[in-house]
Amino acid sequence: MTTTDEIRVLAPSGVCGSGFLEESFEKGLAQNPHFIGCDAGSTDPGPSHLGSGEPAFPREAVRRDLRLMLMGARRLKVPLIIGSTGTAGADPHLAWGYEILKEIAAAENLSFKLALIHAEQDKAYLHQRLHECRIKPLQPAPEFNDAVIDRSAHIVGMMGAEPFQRALAAGADVILAGRSSDTAIFASFAEMHGIPSGIAWHAAKILECGAAAVVNRKSADCMFAWLRQDHFVVEPPNPEYRCTPQSVASHSLYENADPYKLIECSGTLDLTESRYEALNDRSVRVSGSSFAPAARYTVKLEGAELAGYQSIVIGSVRDPFIIRQIDDWTTRLIERIHARVKQVYGERLQPAQYVINIRIYGKNGTMGPLEPVKEIRSHELCLLIEVTAPSQEVASSIAGIVRHQGLHLPIPEWSGLITALACPYNPAHLDRGAVYRFNVNHIVEPDDPHEMFPIEYFAIDGATQRKLP
Repeated sequence: MTTTDEIRVLAPSGVCGSGFLEESFEKGLAQNPHFIGCDAGSTDPGPSHLGSGEPAFPREAVRRDLRLMLMGARRLKVPLIIGSTGTAGADPHLAWGYEILKEIAAAENLSFKLALIHAEQDKAYLHQRLHECRIKPLQPAPEFNDAVIDRSAHIVGMMGAEPFQRALAAGADVILAGRSSDTAIFASFAEMHGIPSGIAWHAAKILECGAAAVVNRKSADCMFAWLRQDHFVVEPPNPEYRCTPQSVASHSLYENADPYKLIECSGTLDLTESRYEALNDRSVRVSGSSFAPAARYTVKLEGAELAGYQSIVIGSVRDPFIIRQIDDWTTRLIERIHARVKQVYGERLQPAQYVINIRIYGKNGTMGPLEPVKEIRSHELCLLIEVTAPSQEVASSIAGIVRHQGLHLPIPEWSGLITALACPYNPAHLDRGAVYRFNVNHIVEPDDPHEMFPIEYFAIDGATQRKLP
């Protein structure tokens, strides 16, 4: 490990694919960063991306951002570090990102050493660690057993700084990593060059979301930081943006259960003594942050499994009589649907094999039972009715029943045939295909920080690639 008085870092965006201004990026490059880092994923978009292996951002959006970052890094001859490639960071996502990277290298005739760090977990390895009682639940956590491992579509480990540091030590110019701690992307380089861990990890926490720590953010953009032995400074390259002590301190709390303690694989960042001071009207100096090494190294696991196949029916209700009794009406609607499904399928399909869920927008569609406003204040309601079943054929069939039953379900105030539900689409139901659910919220105790994250090295030379030993 070498000790450096200052490490300069450019974070182009909070997530690769969400965009940033080229002018801001060029201003950041002019500050001569020692490396460029960018997060590329999250669990925020939900379980479907981990389950299906599909990314959340469009390919062309990711290609645009990655091209600018790669061109800038190669121009300055500094490392480019990308974590959580392709949103969820499983092997299909990493392969997807690698293909885009190769396209860019071929088009721009770029040469560099690439490290691919895998985060998808071998199921045999997880079975072994489970039987050794080295996989433990976080709270809240679903049941985790051999059957959960076997039926999971993908399970990834959230890597810490160490795999990045191994790749950097091996001379990687570009790192594409699977699922990783957002902060590990930025703390890794600084730590291995002697920046104290408290400074490195706290600066990483601010950098990982790009310009999210500014007070007047209008769109995704860049952030720059100077990391030194007893403090760090952050400032957005965009001259229209500014940081304040409050904006930086508040972002330190972002997505954390504890306002002072942020747990990582290798230890805990402690912000209890952190100080936030304005250097001018756009930059903030942060000091006093510390890092306590963990007694036992742990890696968080994330997994997703197939929940079924889904169809939805969207319809609006504008009748004031129905709106006044909407809970009773939807309860009776579900009962009628179940009754009709039984008529159609008999014993071949039991109620436990499919799920009907109704979201009522204009009442509590966003927060559900947590909605504090109990009075309906809208002249119309939007009903989103979900059907989840073992196959798409069954889900589509039940959705057809939903449409007809909802269309003519009577209320006591009306007699004869009424029309209760107005559907904007024809056919009324939309098939969503496979849907997934998260099924893992656990940590594993490995023997070392690297065993779960194998690395492949490649020599990239324009349109040619050669795997290195």
